[in-house]
Amino acid sequence: MKNGFFSSLPFRLLLGLLIGIGLGLVLEGSDQTLVGGAVLNIVVTAKYILSQFIGFCVPLIIIGFIAPSITRLGQNASRMLKVALVIAYVSSIGAALFATAAGYTILPHLNINPNVDGLKNVPDVVFALSIPPIMSVMSALFFSVMVGLAAAWNNSKNVTAILEEFQKIVLSIVTHFVIPVLPLLIGCTFCTLSYEGTITRQLPIFLIIIVIVMAGHYIWLTLLYSIAGAYSGKNPMAILKNYGPAYVTAVGTMSSAATLSVALKCAEKSVPPLRKDMVHFGIPLFANIHLCGSVLTETFFVMAVSRMLYGVYPEPGQMVLFCLLLGVFAIGAPGVPGGTVMASLGLITGVLGFDENGTALMLTIFALQDSFGTACNVTGDGALSLILTGYAEKHSINEQETEAAAKINAEI
Repeated sequence: MKNGFFSSLPFRLLLGLLIGIGLGLVLEGSDQTLVGGAVLNIVVTAKYILSQFIGFCVPLIIIGFIAPSITRLGQNASRMLKVALVIAYVSSIGAALFATAAGYTILPHLNINPNVDGLKNVPDVVFALSIPPIMSVMSALFFSVMVGLAAAWNNSKNVTAILEEFQKIVLSIVTHFVIPVLPLLIGCTFCTLSYEGTITRQLPIFLIIIVIVMAGHYIWLTLLYSIAGAYSGKNPMAILKNYGPAYVTAVGTMSSAATLSVALKCAEKSVPPLRKDMVHFGIPLFANIHLCGSVLTETFFVMAVSRMLYGVYPEPGQMVLFCLLLGVFAIGAPGVPGGTVMASLGLITGVLGFDENGTALMLTIFALQDSFGTACNVTGDGALSLILTGYAEKHSINEQETEAAAKINAEI
């Protein structure tokens, strides 16, 4: 257990953060020396090159995650699957819009001051290695959607197989290249922010924001279960009371996929009011496409980081577009630690215009509370399964039909 934690991505990101802050504080007092200046130049240059590499990988990640997901869902479309996709998407964008409204309401009352006096200037990059991406973020998104839908409509088995292989390749790139360099990028970024004096003076605000986001998770879960109970006509507490083990497991694993077996057992204890066929169909599916807690977290964080680093909040139009697209990215994101923010890096840079500082800051604070966002995702799946149960009963869908859909879901 200890070895697992110390080898996990959140621990490595946290370690990179701490080392970066410590090195930045040391360099702040020794930057006038030959050694101090040389180290600072290396850090700034390394941060630039690493951010260029991450930017190059973003379109590949978008295509690799989104297009195969669309082809899989399109080929196996059924009535209940379509309903599940709609309510998962609505829940995700609802959580994002809720976080946006909360951000515009709460964040102005926090002492987030980007214009901190006495900040130092970071030196220019010594060696600028430009690695332009193969296409823009929005081009990658539209390419993924159009190719995925067209392949599904035409039942293009060869293209679908190619996209599946490409997804495996992209996952290997993320696993073997992107994730290992993330702690280095985080460390370099926080080193420069610490050297400037920005991050050390804003640390208390980070802690407050994390607490606010966790409160948002519980509010959204309350809303989801209330809606599910009202729609189905059943008591949602009969489900929610059984989800304690799944919530705790999700906090520990930080992965919806890794928590699936426990979540299934918790949901099966809720039969009734849940229908058993809806449990076997909905819980595995929602573990991969319903990421309301992660979406809520990311949306609130991008607003806080934008104010903290750039002095302004994103425009409402930008945030609405970000929320709508983030719901799509959440459906295509892998149910692994940090999957949501990794899949949506393109939105953060393309729609909101974050630079490497903002991206690194987002990755770090998201990873620090990702476990609670995952727990919200997993617990919310029970509410959506209750909505599926209500829908099946209201439309007289018998269990044989949904059991067939469960077999379809096993293929997804």
